[in-house]
Amino acid sequence: MTEGGAGRVRVVLVDDHALVRSGLAQLLDGAEDLEVVGEAADGAAAVEVVRERRPDVVVMDLQMPGVDGVEATRRIMAEGLGTEVVVLTSFSDGARIEAALDAGAVGYLLKDADPEEVLDGVRAVSRGESPLHPKVARQLLAARSAGGSAGLADPGARAGLTPREAEVLGLVREGLSNKQVARRLGISERTVKAHLTSVFARIGVADRTQAALWAERNL
Repeated sequence: MTEGGAGRVRVVLVDDHALVRSGLAQLLDGAEDLEVVGEAADGAAAVEVVRERRPDVVVMDLQMPGVDGVEATRRIMAEGLGTEVVVLTSFSDGARIEAALDAGAVGYLLKDADPEEVLDGVRAVSRGESPLHPKVARQLLAARSAGGSAGLADPGARAGLTPREAEVLGLVREGLSNKQVARRLGISERTVKAHLTSVFARIGVADRTQAALWAERNL
């Protein structure tokens, strides 16, 4: 774990497996623009480490004893420290993805990703982007298809949108910027971006203009 690299993205690693943390630390510290400034083996400890170290990005596992990654993400976001969370997990089921994004995670990566994908994901989060592993994007599309089954009265539900995603999309349709949406809903601007990334995948559009047009026709 390095200390004090000027201009580097400061990262905290959270995973209950020491071997995984060690491997990730070596990977990230091997990049000139990244440095690991703290580690935690469970969600409760993660909140304390983030509070002390004030990292730019937290790389968060989901399945941990005690406080899991979703709850830890929620608590970190509540701290309002400007830290962003990217999930790195083995699980790609829709429920976990939605729970993590709703808690405030702005990216979702899988542990079978290539090392360079993990590095790029951390960098993307530091730039205000919302990286999604291709399997996660496909899972969101699958949820969208499943949500399109007959009998669902709400158009957002038919598209597989979560209530929060439908809420964000509705405000985009009204012409609000990401910052305005964030203020209206009491969440961070990057969380809004993460929800929109998920929405784009679910409804099959490439940008917010297309999403607003879709919402105009369907919501």
